[in-house]
Amino acid sequence: MNSDWFTFLTHRNAHIEQNRVLHFGQPAAELAQAASGPVLIDLSHFGLIRLSGEDVQNFLQGQLSCDVRTVDSTQASHGGYCTPKGRLLGSFLLWQDSDNSYLMQLPAERVETITRRLKMFVLRAKVSIQDNTDDFIRIGIAGKNALLSLQNMLPDTTISPAPLAVTSIPDGQIICHSENRFEIMTTSIQAPSLWEQLNKQAHCAGAAIWDWLEIREGIPAIFNATQEQFIPQMINLDIIGGVSFKKGCYPGQEIVARTEYLGKVKRRMYLAHLDADSCQNIAAGDSLFGTDTGDQACGMIANAAPVPAGGVDVLAVIQTSSVETGSIHWKTPDGPQLTILPLPYAIT
Repeated sequence: MNSDWFTFLTHRNAHIEQNRVLHFGQPAAELAQAASGPVLIDLSHFGLIRLSGEDVQNFLQGQLSCDVRTVDSTQASHGGYCTPKGRLLGSFLLWQDSDNSYLMQLPAERVETITRRLKMFVLRAKVSIQDNTDDFIRIGIAGKNALLSLQNMLPDTTISPAPLAVTSIPDGQIICHSENRFEIMTTSIQAPSLWEQLNKQAHCAGAAIWDWLEIREGIPAIFNATQEQFIPQMINLDIIGGVSFKKGCYPGQEIVARTEYLGKVKRRMYLAHLDADSCQNIAAGDSLFGTDTGDQACGMIANAAPVPAGGVDVLAVIQTSSVETGSIHWKTPDGPQLTILPLPYAIT
């Protein structure tokens, strides 16, 4: 954790637990504000791995599911890191910084495992792998007029609104996650000033709101509870650009490619909703049951977050046949029923 940054946030009434900002004193009001925005969110609950060195591009190309050659300091990419059996150990956002090092952003709880495993395969390659989570502050701004707020703060910089575009700014970068959602990566020296300027136009809010926005956009995250549970296609990583079927080998590539070309994706990730009075303590890793599978689970919760209007939205990996033929229930065959919602992209 960056203690100076957390002290700054605490003085602005941030309630922090386990390196995650829960809220700024008014959780209900903050959640309601997320529906209109803009909201200002600390992203310290994400970790950051720096990968650098003369051989780093070739090394990553042989380890990750995405095409690393398409990633630079102007364009980020989603991606996954698999076991040899094609099961995901992690999903991430990957981009380059100004010195051509690669930055991999993923849930903080997965940083140690992914860093350790990547280091196992460096061997004689000229590659350095470091946990840089505390070296940069990451700030999210989302909602209506998010881009306008950034442009007002940085009038001499043209911020790209293109999907996953990366824009360089003094002492940092801005990543466009979507039309109304941006991330600022900057130094601990610059972060307080940027926060204060943006806070004049955006309301402070807890980390769960960023999680909800990711869910609504169909962007999955792998946590400790779901490691090795899914292949990339199950969480739609192929649809959002996190899998290349034209690159060379990487761990699990044979399984991922065979699934693609034989058309055997029997489970996909769906966006769904659970009502407020039936979804206490819902979490990643929870089992789901379909009317066609009886006591046998047909799926699993991947991500969950509260909704401004009430209840919880989830990303859930479910057998496509169960979604097509009946209702889906949380935790038990007769548990609360999920309402399947449309994703912002088509499942093919």
